[in-house]
Amino acid sequence: MFPEIPFPDLSIIDPVNNGVDWIVAHWGSFFRELSNGMRDHLLNPINRGLQWTPPYLFIVVVGLLAWHATRKWGMALGIMLGLFLIGSFGLWNKMLLTTTLMLVSTLVSVLIGIPTGIWMARSDRFRNFMLPVLDVMQTMPSFVYLIPVIMLFSLGQVPAVFATVIYALPPLIRLTDLGIRQVDGEVLEAARSFGTTDQQLLWKVQMPLARPSIMAGINQTIMMALAMVVLASMIGARGLGQDVLAGINTLDIGVGLQGGIAIVILAIVIDRITQGYGTPRRAKHKLNQPTATATKARASEDSPQQEVKA
Repeated sequence: MFPEIPFPDLSIIDPVNNGVDWIVAHWGSFFRELSNGMRDHLLNPINRGLQWTPPYLFIVVVGLLAWHATRKWGMALGIMLGLFLIGSFGLWNKMLLTTTLMLVSTLVSVLIGIPTGIWMARSDRFRNFMLPVLDVMQTMPSFVYLIPVIMLFSLGQVPAVFATVIYALPPLIRLTDLGIRQVDGEVLEAARSFGTTDQQLLWKVQMPLARPSIMAGINQTIMMALAMVVLASMIGARGLGQDVLAGINTLDIGVGLQGGIAIVILAIVIDRITQGYGTPRRAKHKLNQPTATATKARASEDSPQQEVKA
């Protein structure tokens, strides 16, 4: 038999709990004010605006947005049919609540993530500090985030927003940093030779060239925010996650599957639109070129036959 290892008796339970209790006791009023402000000035106005919009107008606007992003009428039509299907399931209002939660979470993530990614790209020391923090944020089970968030913000949409931001923020920071660092060194050297300042170099050279990577980060943030929908419903966030949670609690696979399909459709809609805006115009042109070339080839094949018939 192997000898037993004398493990020391260590625990972080009491220090962590005491720290959270101290924050709640001394900063509880601040977090309550923050929660009320976010609910009254951000979540409720966006949700009221979406609820006020007629469903047919919402579907048409999203369809036009999808066409503008992808330049494909088939994609726009498929997205409009998907939204129509969600309405046919009777989940329109819940879809709007989920959209509100996702929009606010993404907005907060962008406001935090892009400046942090820029700072990481410009400072190796800060990057070395942030990388392990981002690793912890990405690998920590998402249920763990819910405990302190509930203690600080109670139940409802606001704690769901903050839990979602913690979970969905790392990809945006990483891809912003990566996109700026991958800008061609010769391009930077050429820009510097024309006398650009650091701010001009960042906003007029690096950020435009890093846009595909940053848009990919926003896309990933939105997808991860949608993945938190079901967990958020466990702390009182209303939306499509409620149906999935109700299906689990009552073992009603139909209710759960219908809610799951609605979440998938919403994810596809947002994914296609954000990917479309993240793809450079030249890449879109190249993607559409084979279709145009094939059409020309078919036309050239048909024209001799028509000439023969004539």
